[in-house]
Amino acid sequence: MSSCCNTQDGCSTTGQAEGDKIHDEVKEYYGKKVKSQKDLETKACLMMPSKIPSHVKQALSAVHPEVAARYYGCGLVVPECLEGARVLDLGSGTGHDCFALAKLVGEKGHVTGIDMTDEQLDVAREYVDYHRDKFGYSKPNTDFVKGYIEKLGEAGLEDNTFDIIVSNCVVNLSPDKAAVLREGYRVLKLGGELYFSDIYADRDVPEHIRKDKVMWGECLAGALWWEDLVTLAKEVGFCTPRLVSAGLVNLDDNKPMKDLVGDIKFVSVTYRLFKLPQNTSKEAAQVVYNGSVTGHEASLKFDAQYTFQEGDIVEVDPELSAILQESRFADDFTVRPASKKTKADPELCCPGAKGVLTNPFEGPLDKESSCCGPKGCC
Repeated sequence: MSSCCNTQDGCSTTGQAEGDKIHDEVKEYYGKKVKSQKDLETKACLMMPSKIPSHVKQALSAVHPEVAARYYGCGLVVPECLEGARVLDLGSGTGHDCFALAKLVGEKGHVTGIDMTDEQLDVAREYVDYHRDKFGYSKPNTDFVKGYIEKLGEAGLEDNTFDIIVSNCVVNLSPDKAAVLREGYRVLKLGGELYFSDIYADRDVPEHIRKDKVMWGECLAGALWWEDLVTLAKEVGFCTPRLVSAGLVNLDDNKPMKDLVGDIKFVSVTYRLFKLPQNTSKEAAQVVYNGSVTGHEASLKFDAQYTFQEGDIVEVDPELSAILQESRFADDFTVRPASKKTKADPELCCPGAKGVLTNPFEGPLDKESSCCGPKGCC
């Protein structure tokens, strides 16, 4: 592992005083300075994918305008297969993603947001009943708690509670990323998922940038080198982070910041991390998607390597095989050993399981995934 996770840079363990200072500065930035999107100095925290499923668009459009105006996120943290799920949003802000997810999980699901900033929580709580009425629910299915994402236990969040954790451009604001991942792993159920967007760098971010308050608030000073995320996730117990999408952060509209970062490249990335039971068997397999995920009936983009067309036989890597069998997707796929192909089967869409793509700078930047969709692409 690089020096990022061994020293006082905010990756693993910072001094208590330094960590408190970062928390205070971030709270001041988002509680006092940034009142709407126009107050941000870069677009790093406003990046969104070009293609959004129609049912997700509908959920996003239902969010109250005041909440939407104070949305800051570097991606779309709406994973698939959400009905009835219990979801936790780390760094929920004014509740933009929580309220959209509240529509998608349905009245039987529930979304909890946690944030450390009073001003943001006040806005979120003000619109809980509005969204209950908007969605036609008999009672609210959202709640918001104050706390630090490194200390979920202190906020009353118990072990093995949530099916899914999301986070949108917030983990980079933490002075202790390892603690965030450990706590996320703890509160997830077995088979659960951490699905999050964040800013990463192509190298260690130097100390002079990490000491800049504005660069912290703009999600750049606290960005991890992407390789450190992979190492930390595995150390905590997660499967290998699976790259979903990535887009370069353009600083051309802010010359002082561009001059400050020099040759460092930053990228907005969505990863998905799964918590599987210990000693889960992992073998390459052939899988068939049955088209049962709402809004993704014809095809399901799982990550930057795999987009499953309904009915196609696809060979997947050992970890993905285990994920599809142990997670909430278990009923949506038929899984069989890779050696079980028969003469009656159609040709495999993508023969040969791949290694897991983790490097966002080598992945499909600003592009849709290229494997297994549309039919015949391989």
